[in-house]
Amino acid sequence: MNHQAKLLRGRILSFTSAPSGPEDTSAYLYEEDGALLIRDGKIAACGRYEEVVAAAPDRVQVTDHRPHLLLPGFIDTHIHFPQAQVIASWADQLLDWLNDYTFPAEQKFADKAHGARIAEGFYDALVSNGTTTAVAYCSSHPNSVDAYFEEAARRGMLMVGGKTMMDRNAPEALCDTAQSSYDDSKALLEKWHGRGRAHYAITPRFAITSTPAQLEAAGALLKEHPDCHLQTHINENHNEIALTKELYPEAADYLGVYEDFGLLGPKTLLGHCIHMNDRELDVMKETGSIAVFCPTSNLFLGSGLFDKARLEGSGIRTAIATDVGGGTNYSMLRTLDEGYKILQLQRQRLHPLETFYWATKGNADALGLSDRIGTLDAGTDADIVVLNARATQPMALRMETVETLSEELFLLQTLGDDRAVVETYVAGQPRKDEINDI
Repeated sequence: MNHQAKLLRGRILSFTSAPSGPEDTSAYLYEEDGALLIRDGKIAACGRYEEVVAAAPDRVQVTDHRPHLLLPGFIDTHIHFPQAQVIASWADQLLDWLNDYTFPAEQKFADKAHGARIAEGFYDALVSNGTTTAVAYCSSHPNSVDAYFEEAARRGMLMVGGKTMMDRNAPEALCDTAQSSYDDSKALLEKWHGRGRAHYAITPRFAITSTPAQLEAAGALLKEHPDCHLQTHINENHNEIALTKELYPEAADYLGVYEDFGLLGPKTLLGHCIHMNDRELDVMKETGSIAVFCPTSNLFLGSGLFDKARLEGSGIRTAIATDVGGGTNYSMLRTLDEGYKILQLQRQRLHPLETFYWATKGNADALGLSDRIGTLDAGTDADIVVLNARATQPMALRMETVETLSEELFLLQTLGDDRAVVETYVAGQPRKDEINDI
């Protein structure tokens, strides 16, 4: 840890709550000439430059990022670490894509050296795009979890992840058993959860690849370790839903499978939630479970349109994520853009203040981690992204006519990618410059 204090100067944007619309200035802090004082990996002060610098130590190291925007680092709430070499694979729909590309790629993660090599590229991609925290599925091999968390620790990143539990309907080389998945997950959880900035997620892939005994084991783990997250998939694809009903005929519906095994709760992240019935929405609200929107993946696999208004109108918390490798980009900016379009198709117009809240404090709230990440509040971890809305020629040309913060955010969301990310700070350390150009 670097104990020397440092000060970042620039335009500061951080959210305090979900904006109700473009005029809701109470939902965020914006300082035209702002500063962050960083000490021991945490934000010691945030506010107007003249006030923060007056409270800083003498001869503090100042990095001037003006005229760029300083925001909390982006948070990706659903991504697949072993699918870094599966992204951009031509396929039909979900189940075909899993069998043709994903399962063969995941088998390679039995080899720890392979996992370590992929982890390096995976984390480079996250940092390049301004993502400082992600929630990942590893493969079914304990080696892959070690590779994932070891690389996170090397970079000082707050990451959530876990061993994928799957004991049927997959290649034999990927399948564990109900007992081995419990034992391996418990050992990995005890090894990594709370070590440094690591958080463990109990990870049954989905109902199709888990026997009732394995889902029972996952539920037992969650009951024993309620401070851990649980992540799985639901209602992404019609064929998936039909097969789940065949495998679990006694369940009320797809969500009923997870409900029956005690897998739902305020730390449960349910990927996709596209084709939900009314009963499922009621149960999600009652249990506090989170619906995770994966727009680029939903479009790429032709899965359907996430109905944000219906979910949130039912009192359900939502998050947004890339879902690489079904998702087509590591960038949360590109993800927000595609999410905007999916909601536009349903006449659910999303304001740019809402989308940037979603990718920062909104996702942190969904994870129950907003006391640590997702804002620029004093006392939180110094995970920060620096954004340049003039990063490319088309962006610079458009910026000539931009007059408001909201217009600038929408420009970043619509045209931005990793080139708009000037720097990514992880626990106060600049990490993007460390990445070697491929």
